[in-house]
Amino acid sequence: MSTKTIIKWCFFVNLMLAMILIHPLTAFAQKVGAEGAAAHPWWFWPLILFFFCFILGIIAVLAGVGGGVLYVPLVGGFFPFHIDFVRGAGLMVALAGALAAGPGLLRRNLASLRLALPVALIASSCAVAGAILGLYLSKIDPNIVQVCLGATIVGIAILLLFSKNTEKPVVKKQDAIGLALGMQGAYLDQATGERVDWKTHRTLPGLVLFIFIGVLAGMFGLGAGWANVPVLNLVMGAPLKISVATSKFLLSITDTSAAWIYMNNGCVIPLMAVPSIIGLMFGSFIGVKLLSMVKPKIIRYIVITVLLFAGLKAIDKGLGIGLLG
Repeated sequence: MSTKTIIKWCFFVNLMLAMILIHPLTAFAQKVGAEGAAAHPWWFWPLILFFFCFILGIIAVLAGVGGGVLYVPLVGGFFPFHIDFVRGAGLMVALAGALAAGPGLLRRNLASLRLALPVALIASSCAVAGAILGLYLSKIDPNIVQVCLGATIVGIAILLLFSKNTEKPVVKKQDAIGLALGMQGAYLDQATGERVDWKTHRTLPGLVLFIFIGVLAGMFGLGAGWANVPVLNLVMGAPLKISVATSKFLLSITDTSAAWIYMNNGCVIPLMAVPSIIGLMFGSFIGVKLLSMVKPKIIRYIVITVLLFAGLKAIDKGLGIGLLG
């Protein structure tokens, strides 16, 4: 048996063990609650978050999703933290990944400023509105936010399950809005060595959809890569590589706008955000190395299952039914 095969099987065993153990660990966290949190030393929960986010970072890379979309529902559903603090930390987690990747994507001419800036203006403005709305609803009743979050996560899982991205969409004619905004360009495909020219169409419906994406990103602290890529790729006709890279850069603008609202309201706690960011970024480095050894499609279905469970758990927690523990 080769070393690569051994590493692959060890990874799968560890992944399955982590999935099996995550429920008892988080069930314990819920039972502990605020009183138990005070009984532990200050480093207890940051350490738990670090290792938890380390695993999330590996899974996020292999599944091709952002860390924020996993962080908020899982930490919010299973850990004894107030949902406002979880959403604030979730935005910082998504923002850290976007800021780390953005400059390199711009240098390679994959992230398009012409495509990102008009979209960013709409999404970031709506993200601010979404953050204000989310904090307002949380003051009325945090359970409202939990139920809405759960429904959104279930919707994201279904979107990930059924969406089929197109590598190079065929755009026969650019619409007037896309032409006026200069939403076109070219990049060198490193895999084939060919120059790929691209332009957008259906620009107006795409911009309208980014209103809703911005509101959801700010309201739940999820980041928005799960929605940015399908809209840019399937609706507006940008190539998949351009869509993914521009989406990553776009998060650095959208999440910054929403993050300021949470920071201004005292909802970003360093002892939550810092270990979460560090753990997720270390996990991402490992995930990149494992990417060539495992089948991302299998991991993707595992993540979709986890998101469905986390979404249903958030709904269950918000409604106070108690069916999922």
